[in-house]
Amino acid sequence: MSFLWEIWRRLGFLFHRRRFDRDLEAEMQFHLDMAAREHREAGTSADEAAHAARRQFGNLPLLKERSADAWGWTPLEQAWRDLRLAVRTLGRSPGYVAAAVITLGLGIGANTLIFSVVHGVLLKPLPFEHPERLVSIRHTASVGPLRGQSAATYFTYREEGRAFEDIGLYARSSRTVIAAHAPGPERLVVLTVTDGLLPVLRIQAALGRRFTRDDDLPNSAPSVMLSHAYWQRAFGGDPGVIGRYLTVDGQSCEIVGVLPRTAWLLGYDPAMLLPFRFNRSATTIGNFGSTAVGRLKPGITLEEANRDLARMIPLVIEKFPLPAGVTRQEYDAEFVMGPDVNGLDTWVVGNVGPILWLLLEAVGMVLLIACANVASLSLVRAESRHHELAVRAALGASRLRIARELLTESLVLGACGGALGVFLARAGIALLVALAPARLPRLDEIAIDPPVLGFTLGLSVLTGVLFGLLPVLRFSGPRLTGLQDAGRGATEGRGRFRFRSLLVVTEVALALVLLIGTGLMIRTFDAMRRVEPGFVRPGEVLTFQIGIPSAMVPDVRQAIQTHEQILQRLGQIPGVVSVGLSSSLPMEGTGQTDPFLVEEFPEAPGQPRPPRRVKWVSERYFKTVGSPLLAGRDMTWTDSFDRRPVVMVSENFAREFWGTPARAIGKRIRESPENPWREIVGVVGDERDDGATAPAPTVVYMPLLVGNWWNLAPYGQRYLTYAVRTPAVALEGFRKQVQQTVWSVNKNLPLYRVRTLEEISSLSTAQTRFMLVMLAVAAVVALLLASVGIYGVVSYIAAGRTREIAVRMALGARPGQVRRLFVRQGLTMTAVGLAVGLIAALAVTRVLTTFIFGVSRLDVATHVAVAGILATVALAASYVPARRASSVNPAAALRSDV
Repeated sequence: MSFLWEIWRRLGFLFHRRRFDRDLEAEMQFHLDMAAREHREAGTSADEAAHAARRQFGNLPLLKERSADAWGWTPLEQAWRDLRLAVRTLGRSPGYVAAAVITLGLGIGANTLIFSVVHGVLLKPLPFEHPERLVSIRHTASVGPLRGQSAATYFTYREEGRAFEDIGLYARSSRTVIAAHAPGPERLVVLTVTDGLLPVLRIQAALGRRFTRDDDLPNSAPSVMLSHAYWQRAFGGDPGVIGRYLTVDGQSCEIVGVLPRTAWLLGYDPAMLLPFRFNRSATTIGNFGSTAVGRLKPGITLEEANRDLARMIPLVIEKFPLPAGVTRQEYDAEFVMGPDVNGLDTWVVGNVGPILWLLLEAVGMVLLIACANVASLSLVRAESRHHELAVRAALGASRLRIARELLTESLVLGACGGALGVFLARAGIALLVALAPARLPRLDEIAIDPPVLGFTLGLSVLTGVLFGLLPVLRFSGPRLTGLQDAGRGATEGRGRFRFRSLLVVTEVALALVLLIGTGLMIRTFDAMRRVEPGFVRPGEVLTFQIGIPSAMVPDVRQAIQTHEQILQRLGQIPGVVSVGLSSSLPMEGTGQTDPFLVEEFPEAPGQPRPPRRVKWVSERYFKTVGSPLLAGRDMTWTDSFDRRPVVMVSENFAREFWGTPARAIGKRIRESPENPWREIVGVVGDERDDGATAPAPTVVYMPLLVGNWWNLAPYGQRYLTYAVRTPAVALEGFRKQVQQTVWSVNKNLPLYRVRTLEEISSLSTAQTRFMLVMLAVAAVVALLLASVGIYGVVSYIAAGRTREIAVRMALGARPGQVRRLFVRQGLTMTAVGLAVGLIAALAVTRVLTTFIFGVSRLDVATHVAVAGILATVALAASYVPARRASSVNPAAALRSDV
């Protein structure tokens, strides 16, 4: 009972104390209002009005302070009182609150959005056990980056490594899959893996088991693991799926396990996993087409791992033979490999990190502009309350008390802006995920999670302090008790505008830097679009892939004939202009690379031969994509089926050796001394195979079937990409007609990766577009906020000089002169901001050097155009309040001031 009585007593105590506090504050506010009214009507100073209020009010402030001590207020209770008072005070200024919250919400929301991307992509640990010990294992090479691994390096590093617990390999590919309950064959993304990959990543099977070393042997029964999503889609989540079979590329595979729903496979989303099943006895050094992941032993550093890898690289040649036709001297000259072990997160993120950090810096500038705007609004509002604050100070309120109340108000606004910012950021993330920017990894991990909320909270408090400090420093100091310049009819002095003018200059400078960055990215994007990609009218070219596995058609010649038959049928579809085949399309950035010997140019001893990209093409391929034939003839089907030793080369390859495309016709090249010479029969235009900003690689084009390739005879391409040129690409039903045509030849051949050549081409500019859009949004918001800042300051200056305007006009000044007076002030602030911004841009745009293309970061046209746009906006923002000021009625203004 005593416990309940104590609770009741404390509640009654709290109620009476709050009621006393409320009544006391109401009486104080009444006397403050009376003092302020007497001050305005009598024209007395703020000090005199305060003394009058003290006479009316007695020792009530002292009584209140003593009552606070008597009631035993704690710091937490004082903070709660300050918060309630700040909310009530802000509630009397809804326009100011709305403007401040919206401005802060835009700035904080933009920063929250970009930080959520930075956190999800760059800062959040990979979803594995001890992710700091996971590494990507790659090489450097004399011929360029050698990112992948071969079976020879895998066996060597796994058996001889001292720094790694284990190593796993994986390679992404597509396979034709036929499930028992599926309506037909599907072309699905799969990962081919070694048995060690899932243990290295610490991924367990949700159902069944993982691959074992026996599953990875070449003579083992084919097995497969299903992803959770494919298991649900194809088998309805049936737990009895273990032990059943799927047909993968014509081969029956036993289902041994199902991956968990949360399994994250390094950014890929495969339908299933297949074991590599390397044949160790037939392994040679070559085919570096797989990616390696290793787990370091506890306490091993990256430096130690690189040293261990450097130790093992020479062992690869000792343990495994070189490819046929390659001598040890040639290998040592052309493939001088070095170690390149880095954290796995570095491999996953790729080159997107600098872009995201740059965007975070850009939206940080937007937040600074927003803070400057709200600080300017807070100064105006605080000056409108300086009579009240002066009277309160004269009545006994301490400077700390007034400063605390002003800062609490700014923190409340910052919190409201942060709440609005979280809402806007959530909407931005939903839009970002829907758009799914290409090459942005870990997109599904971007969310408003606790670290992002903590960042937003800290940002809200920081912004509240930033824009709240100016009014606190200006109106809670000694000047508060001696405001003698507020007499009747006084005109605002120039010192009153110094802070706001400085804020406007800062806003203009920051906005200019953002606009220049956006302008440079616009010029970059325009330059990328003007690059000749090596093809024409890509929107009219439909592309898709078809693979004919050896389990379905054992003879490679017959597989090529099947591709030809499909090609002929596609050419008969009404509206189809041309059809061609290639092992890879322009702008895909894929393809095999090999060195070549040129008959007329013997290689220098000890000099590595540069790698050339190799593609296999059919007749009419170049006509279909629109690549110009510069000399010689096109490839033919006869070249393939008769296995003629002929090739075509790109223009830059021909010019490298013979100066002109025409002189290359009839010359001969070969891949190794063991292979036959191949005659160049045609030269085609260069293709920007690695994107618009990368130089066009030198390419050697081979027939689809050759008699000998690196001592593999015969050698042909089973997995090919079709290109179909037709103006009917966008017509409803055309793609279905293409599928039916393919099935009329072989019903077990699904189409895979169906898209237009324009869609492929757009992927090369995806990162630039993403960066451009984000920078443009930040720049537009900055421009809008800067214009609002200019408008607000010029409006305030005009309002504070109303009496001066009236006097000027009464003495004969024309409205145009008054307008020019205030427009000149706005443009002066803008000019100073432009000068500061141009200097800052010279330093800041250095970080854009790696992102821009076809334009200099010091591009004069961009700087002048952006400065002109900002000056025009500033002129408009200054003219509107200047025009309103020039419409003042002098008689009415002077009469109201009497």
